[in-house]
Amino acid sequence: MTTQASYTTDSEFETDIGRLSTTEKTNGCIEGDLNTRSEVGVILPTYCESANVEKLIREIESLNLKTSILVIDDSSPDGTANIVRRLQQKYRSILLYVRFKKTGLGTAITDGFRTFLSLRHPPKYIITMDADYSHSPQEIPKLIKPMQHNSDLVIGSRYCEGGNTKNWSTMRLIISKMANLVATLRIRADVHDYTSGFRCYSLKLIEKTIGDLHSQTYEIQIETIRQARIKGFKITEIPITFVNRKKGKSKLSANEIRQFITYAILKR
Repeated sequence: MTTQASYTTDSEFETDIGRLSTTEKTNGCIEGDLNTRSEVGVILPTYCESANVEKLIREIESLNLKTSILVIDDSSPDGTANIVRRLQQKYRSILLYVRFKKTGLGTAITDGFRTFLSLRHPPKYIITMDADYSHSPQEIPKLIKPMQHNSDLVIGSRYCEGGNTKNWSTMRLIISKMANLVATLRIRADVHDYTSGFRCYSLKLIEKTIGDLHSQTYEIQIETIRQARIKGFKITEIPITFVNRKKGKSKLSANEIRQFITYAILKR
């Protein structure tokens, strides 16, 4: 018997049951059991996160949730993908999407959305979070709870009442606050933290907005809020504590900051 990847537009390969299936895509390949069933899907974009990814995945797997994890790795030279492959031998709910090159956070998230949408059994809720432990896996259930009360986008907020940041430099905090001010003036959603990447999306919201998401980098965070507001979806914020990464180097570049500000200012 064979198991087949549940994609209709990409070339597919069949393997014996008990082994991982692989699906080739135009900018990379997906490895894992594409027939996985879960209520919560977690997207983890990675680039050189070998110091963090194993502990993070194990902690997510330990939550009392029916979870699938999609790691989107941009061909990290530090062996991040191989760590994930080893974990797949224990956790069959892990998918690994290895892209051929580093192409930005925005494309990683939209690739993650499309991957989950294309599964035979898509998860009901989709979490996005950083893979560097800036976001605590223990706060994932807090993001899901409002979804059970008709929210479509739940934002883990550093700036609403009860939210907090730790170990940030003054300059990093100023940049973040300025970016949020610009986004507030342009998007005008009832949101305190437009730039948080720790979120939960309903499957319905992703289905309705995926065709309108075109961001390459960090501007994906305000683009998704903008589309949710335009299309009338309910947005909720919950307080979280953001902790600056302890291991590895920050991926945020000056060019990505410029792209974010340009999108916030010019997008209509």
